[in-house]
Amino acid sequence: MRILLVKTSSLGDVIHNLPVVTDLRQSFPDAHIDWCVEEAFVDIPRLHPAVDEIIPVAIRRWRDNLWRFATWREIRDFRRRIGKKNYDVVLDTQGLLKSALISRQAHGRRCGYAAEAAREPIAARFYDTTFVLPRNVHAVQRNRWLAAAAFDYPVDLPLDYGISPPPIEPVDTAWLSADHLAVLLTATSRDDKLWDEAHWSAVGQAMVARGLTPLLPAGSARERQRAERIAAAVPGAVVPPPLTLPMLAALIARAKLAIGVDTGLAHLAAALRVPTIALYIATEPALTGVYGTGFVRNLGRTGAAPSVQEVLTVAEQALR
Repeated sequence: MRILLVKTSSLGDVIHNLPVVTDLRQSFPDAHIDWCVEEAFVDIPRLHPAVDEIIPVAIRRWRDNLWRFATWREIRDFRRRIGKKNYDVVLDTQGLLKSALISRQAHGRRCGYAAEAAREPIAARFYDTTFVLPRNVHAVQRNRWLAAAAFDYPVDLPLDYGISPPPIEPVDTAWLSADHLAVLLTATSRDDKLWDEAHWSAVGQAMVARGLTPLLPAGSARERQRAERIAAAVPGAVVPPPLTLPMLAALIARAKLAIGVDTGLAHLAAALRVPTIALYIATEPALTGVYGTGFVRNLGRTGAAPSVQEVLTVAEQALR
């Protein structure tokens, strides 16, 4: 059996789709499983040993450069690549117009959410088979239920993200001398999701008192400046150099605890079974919060940020 999964973005959504791969491999041990994903997130499916081929797509970049000839050449090459195989099933677990249009470029029976279940109802027009699923369940569960309906296997398989972090070469972490890490994920895509810097400093200080080294990854220059301000108030805290997604996964997997705002990296920590606390300030965690079989907690909600004491109380539970 040949299967193509279409789940392109964002980082957290891509991570939420990993258990589908595990379920498919368990149900169809000999299946060939491919995955179409945004180019920025190709390293996430690569962490799962059951993914055979990754087909990158660059919609985010293409739509900003539609006037360039090179963009249209890339689009042509993408259509050729995704259309070169005949799949038994093309499963779109995203339920957006863009993902439905991508699924139409592949050859095979296209399955997805029915209009009343899809995030964008128009997407259902582009599938051959659709399924009605409740909208009030967590995204991980919705993905798995959709796959179970499309492939007719039980919905009660054990939850397993199925990923393993890549190994760390000593040269990659020459800047890090500590083993007992608490990863503090302070950056996120929207300013209204940020937690107060003074709160982070207090949590970092508490981690140091607990014998842990706070690690504050940062991507952009602005994120790095913020991380460095927080670290300046936490003796022993480390702001690492810019890291690739696989390197971040490897470091997070070594941590004793991960604490993060509403960001895809918090979901990655939960998927790696690292004790994870996610902080919600401007979003609701019920349907898209961190979700896993290890120690995972979602604190806060829209307009009600968690306090430092709440976070430290739960952190103590996790570390015990």
